[in-house]
Amino acid sequence: MGPGLITGASDDDPSGIATYSQVGAQYGYAASWTLLFSYPLMAAVQIVSARLGRTTGRGIAGNLRKFCPSWLVGMVIVPLLIANAINIGADIGAMADAIKLLVGGPGLIYVAAIGVLCVLAEMYVGYRQYARLLKWTSLSLFAYVATAVVVELDWSALGAGLLMPTLHVDADYITAIVAILGTTISPYLFFWQASQEVEELKADARREPLKDHPEQAPDAQMRINLDTFVGMAFSNMIALAIMVTSAATLHLHHVTAIESSAQAASALEPVAGKFASIVFCLGIVGTGLLAVPVLAGSAAYGLGEALKWPTGLARKPRRAKAFYGAIAAATMIGAGLNLTSISSMKALYWSAVVNGVVAVPVMALMLVMASHRTLMGEETIGAGLRIVGWLATAVMTLCVVGMFAQMALS
Repeated sequence: MGPGLITGASDDDPSGIATYSQVGAQYGYAASWTLLFSYPLMAAVQIVSARLGRTTGRGIAGNLRKFCPSWLVGMVIVPLLIANAINIGADIGAMADAIKLLVGGPGLIYVAAIGVLCVLAEMYVGYRQYARLLKWTSLSLFAYVATAVVVELDWSALGAGLLMPTLHVDADYITAIVAILGTTISPYLFFWQASQEVEELKADARREPLKDHPEQAPDAQMRINLDTFVGMAFSNMIALAIMVTSAATLHLHHVTAIESSAQAASALEPVAGKFASIVFCLGIVGTGLLAVPVLAGSAAYGLGEALKWPTGLARKPRRAKAFYGAIAAATMIGAGLNLTSISSMKALYWSAVVNGVVAVPVMALMLVMASHRTLMGEETIGAGLRIVGWLATAVMTLCVVGMFAQMALS
């Protein structure tokens, strides 16, 4: 287990928790089918991104720079930076809100402290050691699994929601679907997993880019597939538990709009009781501290590779000043967004929507590059992976177009 597992764990960030909680509260079990549907699509796209990095020895932005004109690279990287900054801001705001719920005090001080902590940890602790510790805090998310087991579920409604997709020609519902897909199939996850494959390549002298050493391909591709399928399965299992728990608690009691962390935490009361706020805070803070460096790091990898900077978390800050400067800037800009009056739960939800919109062109370009012999040599992706990848791109495109069309008509 390597980059795929970390990517899957960071996918259940505060934005994801808020999105699944909101959709479960608003629509009950009706949208749960999206998580079964998205799993193979999500896994396929992440495998494509990992294969790009492992085969070429470059991240996604590095390959875009080789393959596309500079204006097109800019059109991909700038929206990624904007989406990541919004997501970072929403995640930091949610962590501060969760801490404030638990211990009180001024939220903006927590925002500043979390932002500084994330930057310093990524610069001086090293992400491997940092993530090894924080993966354990994300285990608090299993409280949602425990709640889903002990709470009284409407099994017939859940079965129908999972196996019989419900589609409504309604702007809010389509936006919710875009948010779910945007928080499961997110551009920052593509850039992160590809770049981490490159980092693993540099760290092990026995590994070489598959384009030049195809004899390493069978073992490498088997590892990537296993790592990614397990990581994405973990992500979607937790996501389904969050949505089902919110449906069985909040929706059942007619709480259909989550406005605060306290409301989201109340979904855990059947199993955590008076400790629901503590469990919720651990989950939000643990996954947030895991996800913010991934978001900031993927932005820095994208920008650095596009501009030919020295990049990589294995480098010391003094040897990659611009790269670490981009990490710090992305984190602090995101933290600064919390000076607005938008509630953290709404910001988390809408950051998922933004990710869904930005994902479409990135996915299309990734699939074109991963199928091109100039970049991949003999290790281009197979027909099955191409079909599922383009299906994921088509689904995302239809949802985004439908969302904008309904917004225009409403």
